[in-house]
Amino acid sequence: MPMTCIPYNELQSDESGFSRLFVDYIDNYSLVKDFFIGDFRDKKLWHSRLNAVIHREIDRSSLAQVLLNQNRDYQCGIKTLANIDLLLNENTVAIVTGQQVGLFTGPLYTLYKTLTTLKLTEQLSREYPDFNFVPIFWLEGEDHDIEEVSSFSFLNASNELQQLHYLHNDKTGGNNFGAVGNVNFDESIGMLFSDLHQALLTTEYSPKVFELFETAYQKGMTFSRAFIHLFNVLLEDSGLIFFDPHNPDTKKILTPIFEQELDNISHTCQLVITQSELLEKKYHAQVKPRAVNLFLFHNGGRYAIEPHEHGFSLKGTRRTFSKEEMLGFLKTDPNLFSPNVILRPICQDYLFPTLAYVAGPSEVAYFAQFKLLYEDFGIPEPIIYPRCSATIVEERIQKIINKYGLHSRDFFTDIDILKGRITASISDFKVEELFSNTFGTVSESLTSLKGGLESIDPTLVPAMENTLLRMQGALNGLKEKTIAAQVRQHEISLRQLDKVAISLFPNSNLQEREMNIIYFLNKYGLEFLRWLRSELVLDNFTHQIINLE
Repeated sequence: MPMTCIPYNELQSDESGFSRLFVDYIDNYSLVKDFFIGDFRDKKLWHSRLNAVIHREIDRSSLAQVLLNQNRDYQCGIKTLANIDLLLNENTVAIVTGQQVGLFTGPLYTLYKTLTTLKLTEQLSREYPDFNFVPIFWLEGEDHDIEEVSSFSFLNASNELQQLHYLHNDKTGGNNFGAVGNVNFDESIGMLFSDLHQALLTTEYSPKVFELFETAYQKGMTFSRAFIHLFNVLLEDSGLIFFDPHNPDTKKILTPIFEQELDNISHTCQLVITQSELLEKKYHAQVKPRAVNLFLFHNGGRYAIEPHEHGFSLKGTRRTFSKEEMLGFLKTDPNLFSPNVILRPICQDYLFPTLAYVAGPSEVAYFAQFKLLYEDFGIPEPIIYPRCSATIVEERIQKIINKYGLHSRDFFTDIDILKGRITASISDFKVEELFSNTFGTVSESLTSLKGGLESIDPTLVPAMENTLLRMQGALNGLKEKTIAAQVRQHEISLRQLDKVAISLFPNSNLQEREMNIIYFLNKYGLEFLRWLRSELVLDNFTHQIINLE
């Protein structure tokens, strides 16, 4: 699998997620040094953070017991259980990543985050043999928006990008599902697989792929358990530890964090605002803090807690609670509370001896807002390590790219502009050149009349200028018709370019942000992910183009 690379600054845009802040974090760290603890490339930083993390007192015994209970229940492998045991040792640190529990693992970037975490753990184990490193996946299953996790996209048998949705039979009459990770699949999941069977190309690998996915995602399974089951098979014996924060024992450990947030309304918010004000002198702030950065599970839903004159209220409801009532909930059932995007990293690194967090481009950007927050809570901020980013190019796609003398990067743009360029380049008739000359000739000829007309009758000059405008308009119309005719002549070529664009830049977005792994597994087999893991280059901080041959 030969690989080429595209620098992130060539893909910089809000849509790609490669913001200016992220690009500077990769290429010009000195410009962002005030917002992070150090350059992730600096080996001295890794050594100093190792010492800071291992000397912080955490309840390793309680943490290990929670992880052991969960991962045994998930039927994780022996290597995972061994890694949990290692956490009992003071010289063990965690390499953490996390993501929502999307259907069929969600977009490809979820897998890239996971593979980066595994590869980084392996590399650090070799570089620092006196320490233990364990990979942990934080299951972001407490989110309440089911729409964000219940669809996936893939290339169907007609080479079209198709999206399928799991339509949950909502019996509550609302759209707040509480912890989505705990939502059970109902009979609607069978309809989704029926549609998928019809849409996907049938290959020699299809039976095993469907057997795996239908076993993981079946009626009665939850989003989180199905997600984990799929990972356990695809990344067998990887040693990856799964962690579900929606757990009473975990929340009991986190009670001091939650209590501090309830006792000091707007304190966390103000810290983030202060950091964000500095950040916004150069960049755009990624996340907005709230006065209270907690949710409460109530009557089956998950609701943001807001300050109220009598204590607290739940956003979107008429329920209010006194401060005493809210603190009482925290004491009797801390699992009712859930951190938002601001407080989640603090909870993560309060629980775990986190050395590094493997982050996507947007996450790298929002960690720039948290430096003061970590200092206030007295928790060592992790090194923020960028996940691998990649586009997979199949052999059939590469042949088309080569046919027209193009590169993969040429398709990360407006496809219509590329079509016009290719149409012009493969045509014997150079429309731009022809009409450019004609426009010039007409303009020059009519303008040359101006002097003579002024000497005969100056009132004729406006008529001449109007004639020139009408002729230019007519030429423009003719030019558009000529281009359209040229396009029709090359329909086959343009269809081929569309095929490449759909594969590499679906919905005018990076492949990793749109497509699901099932397309590649169905076409190349269940071992595909192991191959991909070996081909991703850990320390290549560019967008990697991986060619399948």
